[in-house]
Amino acid sequence: MARWEGDTQGRLERAALELFQEQGYDRTTVAQIAQRAGLTERSFYRWFADKREVLFGGRTDLESHLVRAVAAVPPGTAALPTLLAALATVPQVVRPREFLLVRTAVIAANPPLRERELIKLAALAEALTTALVDRGIDAQTARLATDLALAVLRLTGQRCLADESADFHATLARSAADLAAVAASTAGPASIAGSAVAASAEAARP
Repeated sequence: MARWEGDTQGRLERAALELFQEQGYDRTTVAQIAQRAGLTERSFYRWFADKREVLFGGRTDLESHLVRAVAAVPPGTAALPTLLAALATVPQVVRPREFLLVRTAVIAANPPLRERELIKLAALAEALTTALVDRGIDAQTARLATDLALAVLRLTGQRCLADESADFHATLARSAADLAAVAASTAGPASIAGSAVAASAEAARP
């Protein structure tokens, strides 16, 4: 948390979120964000293309991180276990919980931002599908596995935001198990849940 608050990007993010909460997203300007952070507009534009990217820049970071994580999974691992292993590394790049809580509320209150969120999620799905295909997995399996994995990630994120004490890896495993209970899968519910547990345990090792 201290690093996020202390660096330039973190100061701008915190200032922007404070203003979004105080006066609304639409009424907040880049100049106001820079002033609140004690920086110049030029400094703002070194980090963000516009004020939307304060909310969405992390999505690009997450996409790049997950694509690399998929590539790092041992060859021969099936599609869904590969993605679950990659998702277990999300805490390495996730923003602080307080940031994510405000971000969620700001986006929910603004239809254009909700639309952009969907676009970003679609881009993430495409990137992960492509990463699986690059590993030799057929396109249909890659797409289905990606859809399931992102459903697990979404549920895990919701649960972690709702419960400050939630452990990400345990919640990931729980979400995968819950999804497996209602999703048709040739791997079987126990196998899907087991993959999430194994991936979470591996990621948590020092």
